[in-house]
Amino acid sequence: MSVATLTTASSALADRPVLPSLRIGPHTIGSPVVLAPMAGITNRAFRRLCREYGSAGAVASAVYAVATASPSGATEPSGATEPSGATSLYVSEMITSRALVERTPETMRLIQHDPDESPRSIQLYGVDPATIAAAVRILVTEDRADHIDLNFGCPVPKVTRKGGGAALPWKRDLFRSIVAAAVREADPFGVPVTVKMRKGIDDDHLTYLDAARAAEAEGVAAIALHARTAAQAYSGTADWTAIARLKETVSSVPVLGNGDIWSAEDALEMVRRTGCDGVVVGRGCLGRPWLFTDLAAAFAGQSVRVEPTLGEVTATMRRHTVYLAEFYGDEERACRDIRKHIAWYLKGFPAGSTVRNSLALVDSLAALDRLIDTLDPTVPWPGEAAEGQRGRAGSARVVALPDGWLASPEVDEATRTRLAAAELSISGG
Repeated sequence: MSVATLTTASSALADRPVLPSLRIGPHTIGSPVVLAPMAGITNRAFRRLCREYGSAGAVASAVYAVATASPSGATEPSGATEPSGATSLYVSEMITSRALVERTPETMRLIQHDPDESPRSIQLYGVDPATIAAAVRILVTEDRADHIDLNFGCPVPKVTRKGGGAALPWKRDLFRSIVAAAVREADPFGVPVTVKMRKGIDDDHLTYLDAARAAEAEGVAAIALHARTAAQAYSGTADWTAIARLKETVSSVPVLGNGDIWSAEDALEMVRRTGCDGVVVGRGCLGRPWLFTDLAAAFAGQSVRVEPTLGEVTATMRRHTVYLAEFYGDEERACRDIRKHIAWYLKGFPAGSTVRNSLALVDSLAALDRLIDTLDPTVPWPGEAAEGQRGRAGSARVVALPDGWLASPEVDEATRTRLAAAELSISGG
């Protein structure tokens, strides 16, 4: 994205919080921002795109600093002793522990990283402590990851129905056993383990505070909270007050907030209202990887923001497709994958239904280029029409759970055996 697309936000940031760098175990994350694991989205191609824009945040801050320099050469104070910088943490899509232990070809491809990707971050899912331990052992002994995140937040029925994701923390001892097993395997190799969770299964079965205390006691390096229940899925509004309560509860490791961050201003407001140590961004960056430029600049105390033209957006979309082709080793598969991103990229722009429909059927880079050529590259950023929510919100629902799951937060031997047999064996979805 060229510097020409950088604009100064209309509101001043003098009273906005600016966080220091985020420490996760031995890693210093310059900008306290984490790319949330998203199935089918945060593969190596998309992470590379987001990293490029995150790094551009340093350029954005420098441009702003020069523009606001006083005649003596000094810049205006940002409100922080040291800016956060530009580097964020970019987490892989969910990897199932059983698939990793079985070394399925697709999973082994999904855990690969670019040579310049550091720290290498992988999210694991599992419902059995022994399988999680074996998966972590592979990652650390074979030097495949520098950071491991555990998934306790997925609300998807095929996951919660097996007692995984957001359903699992209800079983307190099982949750603690899984976290302890992961930390025990990773700690000797200096690889930090973090957890990402939701408030609970529903409003009658909240688990996040008890789970956070247990995770902290077992030695995790950070705790992230998506401030919704599994029953909400992505509907309604994230309850940021829950993040504030979590921050009050956890004192020895960073607390990261997630939910309803659609702009850099949202991220700053979450920090102001909750006191969290960093933010996790998911759907807000869909079709908008330059959000990481905005976030890096914002946490460095600068008000410059990216407002790309249609031409710059389509150039990004094409680059994303090229990266997907490299990732899959298959141009047609890359084009099938980019189709789901097109509506997000073009949100708010006057592209027309015919072009949008044709783009949703694109099967080659040449076809993509021909369609892009029909669009006017000079169309400016549409402003409010392109802002706000991205991705499907859905509606509240009854959470799919194993039979009798809510009868007790304890796990008997029969349930433990059933869970071990129920491990999913596919990754990325």
